[in-house]
Amino acid sequence: MNNVERHQFIIKQIEKNGHVSVVDLCEELKVSSVTIRKDLQFLEDEGMVFRTHGGATNVNPYQKDRSINEKALLHSDAKKCIGLAAAKLVEPNDSIIIASGTTMQYFAMEIVPQERLTVITSAINVTMELIKHESVDIIQLGGPVRKTSSSITGRYAEDLLGDFFCSKLFLGVDGIDAEFGITTTNAQEALLNRRMMESAHKVIVLADASKFDRKSLGKISSLSKVDMIISDSIPTKYQQLCDNLGIEYKTCGGQT
Repeated sequence: MNNVERHQFIIKQIEKNGHVSVVDLCEELKVSSVTIRKDLQFLEDEGMVFRTHGGATNVNPYQKDRSINEKALLHSDAKKCIGLAAAKLVEPNDSIIIASGTTMQYFAMEIVPQERLTVITSAINVTMELIKHESVDIIQLGGPVRKTSSSITGRYAEDLLGDFFCSKLFLGVDGIDAEFGITTTNAQEALLNRRMMESAHKVIVLADASKFDRKSLGKISSLSKVDMIISDSIPTKYQQLCDNLGIEYKTCGGQT
């Protein structure tokens, strides 16, 4: 099989499965990993695929920053499902931290407080959803407003978090990568999210299926610092990685 034939085969496999791995291509095409990596590099240079760790995909793995209104329209059914599953983890008299993002807003919509609930949040849209509940005490972090996420970032918010410790952090992310970890499109927000993790006993990541195998500008942490992932669908390799790292995972409407 010559170069052109290999390239055509790789493209067809990606169109069929959405992703290919170097290992599988080596076995199927009976060539070395060096040859396959050169093929993938050529196809990426031509704008036909995106290289990922150990393979390639037809979906851009690098998340860009979008406005909150645009994000709200993406994967809305999945976000509603995830929000409902996450809301079931909120306990009576709980104290929780809710980070920013449209998935967090869907989560806030589903919360039915049992007795008292204390919420610390950087997200203005989350505050607006929860303020209607008499039994929810809200601590709104202060500082500069990041308009694309309707949230607060910066030193003031980071410093205030040092005065609190909560049972759970519910965290939205823009990317989950097996090697790089969990990320967001804004470096300042990544720093605040990292500080939130230090102020919570348990870190719960809420992410729809599109976030896997993607990474963004700001690294929040490695996956090993996450306690649970809730998604509408989790790729098999990430389920295996979670098992290896001792991370709980739930698919909304599915099994742990």
